[in-house]
Amino acid sequence: MSWLLIVSVTLALAAANGANDNVKGAATLIGSGVVGYRVAISLATIATALGGLASIFLVNGLLAAFSGKGIVPDALTVSAPFLEAVGLGAAATVALATRLGMPISTTHALIGGLLGAGLAVDPTSVHLLAALNAMLLPLLLSPLLAIALALLLVPLLKRRHSANAAACLCSEPGLPETAAGAALVNSVIVLGVDSEAKCQPIPGRVIWKLRSGWLLDAAHLCSAAAVSFARGLNDTPKIAALMVAAGFGVASATSLVIVAMALGGWLAAQRVAETLAFRVTRMDVSEGLGGNLVTALLVMGASRFGLPVSTTHVSTGALFGIGLGNHSTRPSVIRQILLAWLVTLPVAATLALLTRLLLI
Repeated sequence: MSWLLIVSVTLALAAANGANDNVKGAATLIGSGVVGYRVAISLATIATALGGLASIFLVNGLLAAFSGKGIVPDALTVSAPFLEAVGLGAAATVALATRLGMPISTTHALIGGLLGAGLAVDPTSVHLLAALNAMLLPLLLSPLLAIALALLLVPLLKRRHSANAAACLCSEPGLPETAAGAALVNSVIVLGVDSEAKCQPIPGRVIWKLRSGWLLDAAHLCSAAAVSFARGLNDTPKIAALMVAAGFGVASATSLVIVAMALGGWLAAQRVAETLAFRVTRMDVSEGLGGNLVTALLVMGASRFGLPVSTTHVSTGALFGIGLGNHSTRPSVIRQILLAWLVTLPVAATLALLTRLLLI
């Protein structure tokens, strides 16, 4: 029955992860008013599932990183009680945060679970420095990098959008070139691009309004899909690692995790969506697009090199950067989120430690 408990715990963690994380790629779509919640979560769920499937072929480093090897003794990483304690500690932590509407890192919860379950068995055998070097440093640095990139990229997109949002193709009379002393017989029509405000007052001058809004919305939708794909690519193998360590095949473990993540996100992501979309900062379409581009770039790059960054920390860090740039951050909400981040690892470690002691 141990294998059944491991599967159940892993799928519970995957469902909690979906509820807390699935909407993170699409929160900017909701916050900037491009689409509603149901459309956003549908897009995010599909893209996350595709990213999870891609992880079977593209990402192997994260499976190894979250097997616990190098942090606890190798013999412990295949122990059923150890794996069950890790999964239960992480799942309970993520589920509690989701209930409170707080976006936290499943990655942090898993690291806490690994450390707590390891400490319960043999405190002297847990390599805290290895966990710090391999996992915690990328997790701590990634939101700072996201803030910096958002502060650089978002203003560029806003200037580009404001310059092109209401341009028009205009016609105006011009004079043809003539030889010296020749009489001017006909004028010519010259085409040019100008702002709508300048074209509009002259009847018949506007030929075609070149509105870029729909292009920006399309790019924003694509960026949300890219972030969700990157999240699936990065998070799925971390959770599937629990089942793989217990002897399950990578493809079967990953497929089950994908289904559980999709169900969790579809059924229970709304509270976290409201926090990210409306409570952290206000944003317009170009700001939301910039935040998503930053998140997709960092998470996909980290996944490619097997670095355990948190989609939560990166995407929320990008929102912090947007808020700092447009001076609309809500300090009380940011403090709540930062506090949730700080307690994620110790709470998961404590729950995993207690669970492992009870399973002895």
